[in-house]
Amino acid sequence: MKKAVFMSENKAAIPNAYAESLRAEMAEVFDFLPGVYTLKDASEDRAALADVEVIFSTWGMPKLDEEQIRTILPNLKAVFYGAGSVQYFARPYMACGVEIFSAWAANAVPVAEVTVAEIILANKGYYQRMQYEDGAWTNHNMNNAPLGNYNTNVGIIGAGMIGKLVIKMLAPYKLNVYVFDPFLPKAVADELGVTLVDDLPTLFETCHVISNHLANNPQTVGMIDKSCFDRMMPSAVFINTGRGAQVVEDDMIAALKECPERVALLDVTMPEPPIAGSEMYKMRNIILTPHLAGSIGLEVQRMGEYMFEESRRWLAGEETKWHVTEKMLETMA
Repeated sequence: MKKAVFMSENKAAIPNAYAESLRAEMAEVFDFLPGVYTLKDASEDRAALADVEVIFSTWGMPKLDEEQIRTILPNLKAVFYGAGSVQYFARPYMACGVEIFSAWAANAVPVAEVTVAEIILANKGYYQRMQYEDGAWTNHNMNNAPLGNYNTNVGIIGAGMIGKLVIKMLAPYKLNVYVFDPFLPKAVADELGVTLVDDLPTLFETCHVISNHLANNPQTVGMIDKSCFDRMMPSAVFINTGRGAQVVEDDMIAALKECPERVALLDVTMPEPPIAGSEMYKMRNIILTPHLAGSIGLEVQRMGEYMFEESRRWLAGEETKWHVTEKMLETMA
């Protein structure tokens, strides 16, 4: 049996992602060190970790540099990360020849579910009409009537794992889905049944609801700006469950002030949460949620299960599903 260890700077995160029954099943396949190791534990107990070949982790995965990996974990072969993005820790491990596997696909499921729910409600005018004051519905007499969920244009920014899942979940509805993603081949777009657009402002001008799923990298910072928000339809809704850094928030705020029937649904901001006194707290057409789209509660266990299943494929020498490469990091969230 290969020697394995659970690692996280937040020890409580491990039993959340890897349920007790799952850990018992995993112990029949791997020889685990007892407990959960933090970076401090690892540095102080190098002898125990010298033979470790496999790390199972989740949020709080210790960030080690190449020298630390080679000295503390000299026989490490693979990291199975029971969470989403590996951007913050993966590259030094890869440089040491360690394979990285991520449960980003499992974490994509609840994000896509939340996004689809918000899109369906947005098309009904829900967010403009959700408040009740003094015996009357606010914004009940909207200047621009809701379009509903039939032949309505929906825009998806970024067709990575989450974006594609949103598109597939929207398939049962009679909606026209437009996509901005320079990396999406036309053949794949045709297979998904979506229409590609060449630039972001066109997507904002064309669609009643626009949902951001861009990859999280330096190239996408500030990509959604004034040129986009100024072309939002009256009563359009912008959804961001991606990353706050991709939005020029001052440009968004200005566009929503100019047309109060426009709405922004923000599960992420930059910084997160917004700074004290931010106008986003005061504007009725900006709805803030506390980064809840990703896996929460029992949903987190899906990620641990994905990683155990992946580790069994890896052990058996079978084709794996969730292997992360350096090339993938260029476009992954």
